[in-house]
Amino acid sequence: MGVAIDIALAHLKGRKRQTAVSVAGVAMGVGFFVAVGSLMEGSQQDFISTLIDAAPHITVKDEFRDPPRQPVERLYPGAAIRIDGLKPKDEIRGIRRARARVALLDAREGLDAAPTLRGQVVMRYGAKDVSATLIGIEPERERCVSQIENDLTAGNLESLHTAANGVILGSGLVRKLGVRVGETLAATAPTGIRLLMKVVGTFHTGAVAVDSFQAYALLKKVQVLQDRPNVINEIRVKTDDIYAARSIARSIEAQFGYKTESWEEANEDLLEVLVIRNAILYSVVTAILIVAGFGIFNIISTVTFEKARDIAILKSLGFQEHDVRGIFLGQGFVVGLCGAIIGWGLGFILIGVLGSIEFEIEAFTQRSGLPLYEGPFYYAVAGVLAIVSAMLAAYIPARRASRLNPVDIIRGAA
Repeated sequence: MGVAIDIALAHLKGRKRQTAVSVAGVAMGVGFFVAVGSLMEGSQQDFISTLIDAAPHITVKDEFRDPPRQPVERLYPGAAIRIDGLKPKDEIRGIRRARARVALLDAREGLDAAPTLRGQVVMRYGAKDVSATLIGIEPERERCVSQIENDLTAGNLESLHTAANGVILGSGLVRKLGVRVGETLAATAPTGIRLLMKVVGTFHTGAVAVDSFQAYALLKKVQVLQDRPNVINEIRVKTDDIYAARSIARSIEAQFGYKTESWEEANEDLLEVLVIRNAILYSVVTAILIVAGFGIFNIISTVTFEKARDIAILKSLGFQEHDVRGIFLGQGFVVGLCGAIIGWGLGFILIGVLGSIEFEIEAFTQRSGLPLYEGPFYYAVAGVLAIVSAMLAAYIPARRASRLNPVDIIRGAA
């Protein structure tokens, strides 16, 4: 084994320039893989955490996933039925026995639930009218299911109890209205009811869609404003395991019958975009390693051709096919390993450079700088891919070299 390694290193040293180019190709692939992987994972984790913080893990809504079937459809299932002149019932929407359902969810291990009433209002401050979603909450329960208290930039949830008709506005909503904490605005619901509300706080989640359109008030106040006394149209649920939210949501929907959405289902289109983005970017970076593999294939193929007489001598001295094959596979392994080590250093430097970039961006989320994931996972994956690609690139010429017949080589040389 020691002789085989010495021979492999001697072959690589004999072609220093080609070896250096091959190692550099692998190192570039590994470095960019680590940097891009860190950037993609960091941005994905930041994106998901923003989604999770800005919304409950699970939401029970006052609607059904499938519309209720008419009595004649239930009587004749599967029959060809046409219904004309149907007059739907005019009823107040809301979750029936909502308090009892909240208590049932609270009793389940790992779950916290809070009742809410969500409705549209038009907020007026001076000459400005802004449409907003007003969410009625019970502060002592809400702090158990959402991050709103941690996102407050002014005031606190208890101010909703101490102020008359208090309201907490998103930072984007504050900018649109031009209002400040302590001032009073008018909120008008579609029912025509109008309330004067005092701004007692502001919040900033980082999600523009939330900060620019949502506000919070006491549940009782929103029920009065919407003319829906004792009505709850959402139950917000927090779970200890965010990645089990989808299965928990299905079990709640099966138990209550109401449509229940997990944060994953509510943002399914956005999460699919992340999967596609990752697939494209990882494919591009992996292609760099494949290109580097062609360089390794080229150098080992050349060495195999040039060292045909050496191979004949080795076989005549008793080297078996697997010994010769191991020499050239060893060259691929050395190139891959050296490229991986240098690439790790390059990736570390690139992550440092990306982390130092600061800028302000306002799209779905607001932040300054690039979110980066700094962990060993992508270093390990890049290293394994580099060594495997190098070994695969070396396998074909190594296999060809091991099958050379020393008699044919000597005769050809003669």
